[in-house]
Amino acid sequence: METIVIVGGGAGGLELATRLGNTLGACKRARVLLVDRWPGHFWKPLLHTVASGKCDPQVTELSFSAQALDHDFEFVQGDMLCMDRAHQTITLSPRDGGDGACRVIAYDKLVLALGSVTNFFGVPGAEQHALTLDSVADAEAFRRRFFDTCIRASEQKAPVNVVIVGGGATGVELAAELSNTARTLAAYRVHDLDPEQDIRITVIERGEHLLPQLEPLQAQRAARHLRSLGIKVLTSTRVAGVDADAVTDTDGQRHAADLTLWAAGVEAPQLCATLGLGVNHLRKIMVDSSLRSANDSRIYALGDCANYICPIKGAAPPRAQVAHQQAMFLADLLARRDDTPRPEFRYHDYGSLVSLGQHAAVGALTGPVSGKRYRVGGAAARVLYQMMYQKHLLQLHGTLPMLTHTLADWLRARVLPPVRLHR
Repeated sequence: METIVIVGGGAGGLELATRLGNTLGACKRARVLLVDRWPGHFWKPLLHTVASGKCDPQVTELSFSAQALDHDFEFVQGDMLCMDRAHQTITLSPRDGGDGACRVIAYDKLVLALGSVTNFFGVPGAEQHALTLDSVADAEAFRRRFFDTCIRASEQKAPVNVVIVGGGATGVELAAELSNTARTLAAYRVHDLDPEQDIRITVIERGEHLLPQLEPLQAQRAARHLRSLGIKVLTSTRVAGVDADAVTDTDGQRHAADLTLWAAGVEAPQLCATLGLGVNHLRKIMVDSSLRSANDSRIYALGDCANYICPIKGAAPPRAQVAHQQAMFLADLLARRDDTPRPEFRYHDYGSLVSLGQHAAVGALTGPVSGKRYRVGGAAARVLYQMMYQKHLLQLHGTLPMLTHTLADWLRARVLPPVRLHR
């Protein structure tokens, strides 16, 4: 049988493995393997809910092994170290990160879905002193730091300063959730700080508006909502350096920071630049209209690590809907016989939605036929935002399991505190 190896179990990689397992794996037409460094999958657009304590990843995380068993593919845990294109193999780290021998996996077709990592743009001190949200581990580290900082500040009767660099979706969503978390922790007497005065959250954005993927009117609406929560919003402000206790902008102004989170941009992992494949300045793998590497017809790339240039819309943005569309495209392409005509991938922008806390969201949707943009906000936008995650669950599990997961989440929200109250 042909062996298809998918490296990376993010939104695109896991959806592709599930779809290929259901088609090729179930009827023994191909052996499908998924490789990831972590044992479970968490939908990356919701990492801000882990960082704020709203979501417990141990409850929400999906086991790769369980998904593999249910959908006829195999899962191998490990870090990809290198690739041998001549022998069509990849090398993985030793099992459980121990001192044993590295593992070698052969492939007939290889799909790289390696995701992205934070881009610090060479700002001095940013990589050393700023936290990130690249993984569940990063989000949990931020949550613990925020919790500990609030407790220590409560004992010392001092304020807490949080600076979020980057006014894109991640920065805006985290700021709104953190504001809610601060109020909830105060209500449960976890700390004695005044969430209005003592917990100071600042969002720094170098552009003229927050949320550059939205129209200026929607971005201004989001900024007004953040300010109504007591969050300081600074636009047209560039960061010159990050220290352990402050962020300095290019005007020389220092912004006190007990915690700094960097959410100002992403790039492909360093591994992409070591594989001998063509990459761009952000280390993204150059692919053609079929998402094949420009250097090797047996290697494909999707999601944030792929540099796909749409002939109409230009470079595809690093967003979950791009990874989903590319996964569905490759699921169909890899299931075809080699002598059939190769289709071309086309990205369709269906719009953007950004959460502004528990009860609000803002965004714009694109009509599938007309291409017209429709602005949405308030409760309606919040419902649509929640439906994006349900759609992801639908792709992974099917209708009934998705509804079961949704019901379980709803019940947990009714019987448990709205945020995690312990470290």
